[in-house]
Amino acid sequence: MSIHLHRAIESLKKRILGLSELVEERVILAIKAVEAQDASLAQQVIDGDSQIDAAEVEVEEECLKILALHQPVATDLRFIVAVLKINNDLERIGDLAVNMASRARKLAEIKSPPKVRVDFQGGETRVRQMLRKSLESLVNMDENTAKWVCAADEEIDNANRSVFKQVSDGIKQHPEDADRLIMLLSVSRNLERIGDHTTNIAEDVLYMVRGEIVRHTRLE
Repeated sequence: MSIHLHRAIESLKKRILGLSELVEERVILAIKAVEAQDASLAQQVIDGDSQIDAAEVEVEEECLKILALHQPVATDLRFIVAVLKINNDLERIGDLAVNMASRARKLAEIKSPPKVRVDFQGGETRVRQMLRKSLESLVNMDENTAKWVCAADEEIDNANRSVFKQVSDGIKQHPEDADRLIMLLSVSRNLERIGDHTTNIAEDVLYMVRGEIVRHTRLE
């Protein structure tokens, strides 16, 4: 690897890690906004989305510049391809955090006490863990941590199915609480989608480490 390519890749690593930290912060804030039904906290997440979008564009442009100027091969090329995909997943996670924040803002507008309590089955905590560990696996190129993230995705799917049943039953019993319950179901679905994107990141880390595409395969 030439010294110029090495510097370019190190700069790219810093950019993608900076974006990942920003996205993680927004997800945490969005979850807190839902839990506290805090409209001002939710607005912070919504207002910050443009910062994530700008960072995503910068990372993509950096990747394309490296490909054009240095024509990397083997491991370096694999890294650039994976970063392009991870970059897209991070931007989508940012969008999903905004979706949750929007629901939190609407939940804050409902003044009547809830008739039905929805248990997210720890899905919000697990999603935060998955996001954190997917980023750890990226930083450390850690195959085992990436595998853990992929395995944990099933828990999020199960939690989402549980929330769906709770909401469905709740609407039948207390139709007057339907608006609140539907928004909470939307939050659960957004958490489930974030889980999918963190799994994509982990799979791309495995691609970097192994040089193998592991999508659609069962990991041991």
